[in-house]
Amino acid sequence: MTELATYAGLFVAALAAATILPMQSEAALVGLLLTGEYSTALLVLVASVGNVLGSCINWLLGRGIERFSDRRWFPVSPQRLERAKLWYRRYGKWSLLASWLPLVGDPITVAAGVLREPFAAFLVLVSIAKVGRYVVLAMATTSWI
Repeated sequence: MTELATYAGLFVAALAAATILPMQSEAALVGLLLTGEYSTALLVLVASVGNVLGSCINWLLGRGIERFSDRRWFPVSPQRLERAKLWYRRYGKWSLLASWLPLVGDPITVAAGVLREPFAAFLVLVSIAKVGRYVVLAMATTSWI
């Protein structure tokens, strides 16, 4: 596999993992870090950009998603969407700092779109959460500081 394909694969995995698809990107990042063949900083950057972009897709989906919530194909149950909205209303934009968490993070980013969180605040808080998670993973996996 070429180096470019490796970084592209990590980007796609991180992007998909941040959407409502049930995927994890941490294993891909840790696996690549453990090989020692790739730049730690570049791996963290690529995973972070992909993951933040995936969350931005969720935010965009949230902006217009409620009109489809009664459809059979709708990917999020009404209960799950309502739970995310309640969480978001309770904690506000600061709940976006939990956007890195499995299971709850993606619905929070959708809820931010549904509840019309301004994109600039969304982007800053989600970036802090997503980049922070990958930095911690890189530090735990390697001697990178």
